[in-house]
Amino acid sequence: METSLGQPPHVLTIAGSDPSGGAGLQQDLKVFTVLEAYGSGVLTALTVQDTLGVHRVEPVNSTLVGEQLAAVLEDIGPVAAKTGMLANASIVEVVADNMARRAKDTILVVDPVMVSKNGYPLLASDALGVLKTKLFPLADVVTPNIPEAEVLLRRHIETLEEMRHAATDLFRLVHGPSVILKGGHLHTNQDLVDVLAYEGGLLEIPGAHVHTPHTHGTGCTFSAALTVFLAQGLGVADAVWRAKEFVVQAIRGAVPVGRGIGPTNPLSVLENRLARYPVIEALKAAWDRLSLLPCRALVPEVQINLGYALPWAGSLQDVAAFPGRIVALGKGVARIGDPAYGASSHVARVILTVMAYDQGYRSAMDIRYDPAYLEQAKDLGYSVAEFSRKDEPEEVKIKEGSTLIWGVKRAIEEAGTVPDIIYDMGDIGKEPIIRVIGHNPMEVVSKALKMAGITFS
Repeated sequence: METSLGQPPHVLTIAGSDPSGGAGLQQDLKVFTVLEAYGSGVLTALTVQDTLGVHRVEPVNSTLVGEQLAAVLEDIGPVAAKTGMLANASIVEVVADNMARRAKDTILVVDPVMVSKNGYPLLASDALGVLKTKLFPLADVVTPNIPEAEVLLRRHIETLEEMRHAATDLFRLVHGPSVILKGGHLHTNQDLVDVLAYEGGLLEIPGAHVHTPHTHGTGCTFSAALTVFLAQGLGVADAVWRAKEFVVQAIRGAVPVGRGIGPTNPLSVLENRLARYPVIEALKAAWDRLSLLPCRALVPEVQINLGYALPWAGSLQDVAAFPGRIVALGKGVARIGDPAYGASSHVARVILTVMAYDQGYRSAMDIRYDPAYLEQAKDLGYSVAEFSRKDEPEEVKIKEGSTLIWGVKRAIEEAGTVPDIIYDMGDIGKEPIIRVIGHNPMEVVSKALKMAGITFS
């Protein structure tokens, strides 16, 4: 299973084609590439589908599927392979026969694709028995979602507790492979939980619930990422954790194309990776401008922080800011150190909340409250919104870190848009603060300086 030094692992997808590019073989190859694996693909079916759903399926002749598969297995020899849509019993049979010859050399992930989101059948009913008896026993991991698990177990799954029992029963049913039961179809507004049943027992894998309708290709994205992580040598539990993180990020960066359900976007993971250095450099450049000016008047008692998020930020660790904040010194400001990711939960919460409304607004800065600043902001044409801490619900007050999230949401929703400025008048023990919002740190610093009438002399 080892790959040559410096060479990406070779991974294989055995799946149907999605001409809209959001699922199937096309999506698998995107995931392989983003995760730095060499991907190859064996085509099992042609489909007519778009973001509105699957409209027609034309299975590839099973002999041709077998010839494609044998060629790749014998010539390149993948470290790991995954199956997606297999369409019918004869294709399942030929895939199982070929993979059986490589059982000791190739990790196998089986995604039992059975039906599309719009209800179109993707696996013939007579193929289910072959899937259970011939392909599942060859797998290292089987990745059903809840509707697929319901077909396999012939019962409904409606709660997390029922998911736990179902994962255990599926583990017994497949006789050996680990089973990851995906919870995306569970009807809940809470964070989503997948359940892994494996030799180590049961493991629950939580993941953030991303509020978007654009989830086409989620299962393919997950199983493809899992295949790469297993090929890279991770154990099944670690690989499942990493795959879950990957698919949540891909959903967060989903592409709203077409007239229906847009696809998850594995390239958003790559965009975040590529942006890590430029984000830090942008903060440094904004600091350089701020540090050259007599801007002490901007500094509140709690000090300033200036943050900038990755393009598809989803956690506090995806937002960079200045450790220890920006403090007053002489007529200007000073900093303790260079910007770093996860350095400020305060400004990060503001930015992440704003980004939930408009992904383009990735930077924020808190400055001293001064009515003159607000008047100047209005004169400059900046949009201004306010929230009052006195209106904060009791359940929000007692939850650590939730005040800013609630306040920023309230200000945006009352304004009907993301404003340039969000402020509050404070409360007992809470200083009034102005928060400047923008697309990048230089824009934010420029707004703050203009509001205070600070310019180069």
